[in-house]
Amino acid sequence: MILVINLIMEILACRRPVLLSILKKRKLIKRLNTYSHTQQRSLSNIMLRRMDRNPIFKINNPQLSRNFSMMRILNSILKLRYLVIGSAVGGGVSVSKKYQEWKDSLPDLSWLDDIFANNNTANTIQTSLKSIMDTMQDFDFAKIVEDISPIITKAATTDSKDYKQKLEMSQQELIEVQLKYQKELEKLEKENKELRKILLLAKNHKMNLRKVKKSLIDMYSELLDELNDYDSNYQTQDHLPRVIVIGDQSSGKTSVLEMIAQARIFPRGAGEMMTRAPVKVTLSEGPYHVAKFKDSAKEFDLTKESELAELRKEVEVRMKKTVSRGNSVSNEVISMTVRGPGLQRMVLVDLPGIISSVTQGMAPDTRECIRQMTTAHMSNPNAIILCVQDGSVDAERSNVTDLVSQIDPQGRRTILVLTKVDLAEKNMANADRVNKILSGSLFPMKALGYFAVITGKGSQNDSIDSIKEYEEKFFRNSKLFRDSIGISSQLTTRNLSIAVSDCFWKMVRETVEQQADSFKATRYNLETEWKNNFPRYLELDRDDLFEKARGEVLNEVVNLSLVSVKDWEEKLNAELWNSISHYIIENVYLPAGYSVNQTNSTASFNTVVDIKLKQFAEEQLPRKSINIGWIVLKDMFKTMFEKNQNQKLQASDEILENLKTAVIDEALTRHSWEDKALEMLRVIQLNTLEDRCIKDKYNWDQAAQFLTSTLEHNLKVTDDLLKEMTGPSNYEKWFYWQSCTAEQTKRSNIKYELENLLHSDPNHSNLLSKDEQITISNNLKQKTGTPYELDEIWQTWYLVYRRHYFKTALENAHNIKKQFYHYQETNELQNEYYDIEMFWRIIRMIKVTANVLRQQITNRELRRLHKELKEVLDEYSQNNEIKCKLLTGRRVTLVEELNKVKQIQEKLEDFIEALNKEK
Repeated sequence: MILVINLIMEILACRRPVLLSILKKRKLIKRLNTYSHTQQRSLSNIMLRRMDRNPIFKINNPQLSRNFSMMRILNSILKLRYLVIGSAVGGGVSVSKKYQEWKDSLPDLSWLDDIFANNNTANTIQTSLKSIMDTMQDFDFAKIVEDISPIITKAATTDSKDYKQKLEMSQQELIEVQLKYQKELEKLEKENKELRKILLLAKNHKMNLRKVKKSLIDMYSELLDELNDYDSNYQTQDHLPRVIVIGDQSSGKTSVLEMIAQARIFPRGAGEMMTRAPVKVTLSEGPYHVAKFKDSAKEFDLTKESELAELRKEVEVRMKKTVSRGNSVSNEVISMTVRGPGLQRMVLVDLPGIISSVTQGMAPDTRECIRQMTTAHMSNPNAIILCVQDGSVDAERSNVTDLVSQIDPQGRRTILVLTKVDLAEKNMANADRVNKILSGSLFPMKALGYFAVITGKGSQNDSIDSIKEYEEKFFRNSKLFRDSIGISSQLTTRNLSIAVSDCFWKMVRETVEQQADSFKATRYNLETEWKNNFPRYLELDRDDLFEKARGEVLNEVVNLSLVSVKDWEEKLNAELWNSISHYIIENVYLPAGYSVNQTNSTASFNTVVDIKLKQFAEEQLPRKSINIGWIVLKDMFKTMFEKNQNQKLQASDEILENLKTAVIDEALTRHSWEDKALEMLRVIQLNTLEDRCIKDKYNWDQAAQFLTSTLEHNLKVTDDLLKEMTGPSNYEKWFYWQSCTAEQTKRSNIKYELENLLHSDPNHSNLLSKDEQITISNNLKQKTGTPYELDEIWQTWYLVYRRHYFKTALENAHNIKKQFYHYQETNELQNEYYDIEMFWRIIRMIKVTANVLRQQITNRELRRLHKELKEVLDEYSQNNEIKCKLLTGRRVTLVEELNKVKQIQEKLEDFIEALNKEK
């Protein structure tokens, strides 16, 4: 036992400066680095790496850690009481002889050249030392200590004072040796980091002309992003490992992550909750210390304070964007990548801190939301829980440890990190209490490992390097940890990051293939569902369906350009007349016709018509015509679209109908007629209305037919209004059993008297004099005994005279329909044909306007509408919310889910392949 202990101490006590000088002199650091990466540990690796990183001494095993601590204590004691212990284990002479044999078998430093010159020699020595290590595992240190404890107790009793003094000196010496060893190791690793940076830069320089292959950790990070998009609730689909950093608010969890990333990348607040959304940080090795977000190409140089400040501000802005109105935290994950020389490869997720109460300005459910979010992330059975505990406060005040114990009661994936231990020492904390935390005996929760770190010196502006130097100095001189032999591997953030990275990759290798099998089964189920439910459709997702709809919508504009000139102009003619007919009859034709009856001169008709038509053409007609053109274009587009859809109903895809209709409606709403066509249309209409001459029989017949149909329509409308006012006729009363109201009876009596007046004077003007109204009122009162108001007489007169005028005009229109040749012969005396000339001017103006509008539509507006449709389609293509709203149904969601599963499965297979190659 003594021989084994002294052998290990001899190896640890090798002169490291001498070894380093030999290695540098022979330029063998690169070979050492290669051995480290290929995991072919030579003797130099064993001497340069800390013993606590060897699997035999891994701190994650508490029993083995305690045995190792006992071994060190035992070694110190043996130095003091060599003879006593020698006699206890078998006698000093035999031990001395055996020890000398072991020392003689050890080579001196001169065999280093042979080791590095011949790999076989290194492998032989490596195998020998491994057998020694395996032999050490067979020792039951606890039993040995138990056997010799009576002897040690007795020796201590005889010379207690001297024993304690020498024991303290031995412990102090051992601590100094450990710290010196640690310092030398950090120096070597710093040099190794610089060498790796040079190698990485050289590698990148050689690969600058070809695509750089993604690193393993980058592939894994992209895989986690895909899984997060596929299942944002972290349910059964996503069981891949990541490191979940949790802790009470202001416990220092964000600072722990920054120390691992070696940069101040997160916003900080004095006591205020700053982390409002999960932040996924992917750490990877690279030649430069930079950071970037998943959805941005910009890189932030973490060696420059200005860009660090900009990065912290960007993180804060993104957190605020993820938080919806009325909430204080968000479940939306912010993804970030940090690269740098010497960084341990892993994926960490920083979560909002657990709070005990809700303060003013927070949403009432903030505390519960944080707990639910934390529980959801920790529920992943392969997530590594990095539980951060403030070492400067009482352990009983911790909220997070109970939560972790509920999720991981056996501690199979939990690592406890004790922060702010420097403040604990200032506060005169009990050393035994701190040691109980690091040994796992204080908290009820269990863990894989326990670490103590320092992540700050009290100022937010402290650099990472200064904090690391402060951390090293503190643990070198700390009273809390000076008497704790064997826990050096549980101190500093550097040891923490190495342990977490090792645990992370171990869990990744154990679970990634299982996850790939799970997605393979999911893909099979989805493909089976598609074959059973949608066998005649292609597997098109929303984007593919949108592109299909895009082509069909744009084809509708092409179909619109195929509409014939006749169809366009017929539609425009009808819409134009329907739009202006009321104004022409009420404001032009009737006032001009009434003027003829008042003045008994037909010349006044053309005068009134000229004035009113010119005024109408200058002020209202052009704008109204353009509006009609826009309406016709819209109606024709929709009509053609519906017609084509009905014709293609069997071949069309009904799932696209909502999208196409929404795009067309939006484009038509945005479309507006070009204003520069307004002035041109005004000039054309004014010139057209000035020409009253009808030159041929065809135009005469058209004008006569137009006049006749217009008068018939207005006569029918007037008859309907008059019938509604006066009630049913005698015929309808007898044969249809209808009756009149009292008001209708009075109106009917007034109508009878007014018709008698017009019968006696067919050329009566449209105005009813006061005397005539009084006379009619008195006559009606004498006949019925009921008084009649003058207003009632005037209202009835308006419809009665209007009906009389239209009947007279219609009779004249029928008479002049066949008088074209008489019109040509009496060209200078054509006042008797004033009404047909007016309607010829109207119909000609409508035709010319329709022709202009049709040319504008086909030459300009269709192209502009096509452009607007493209703009709407482009906007919709970038708006996933609109696409999800307009393209719905199981067929769409099934394809998207299937595509995501395929993509994730492919990434899993690529990652597994890369992982196996690295192994």
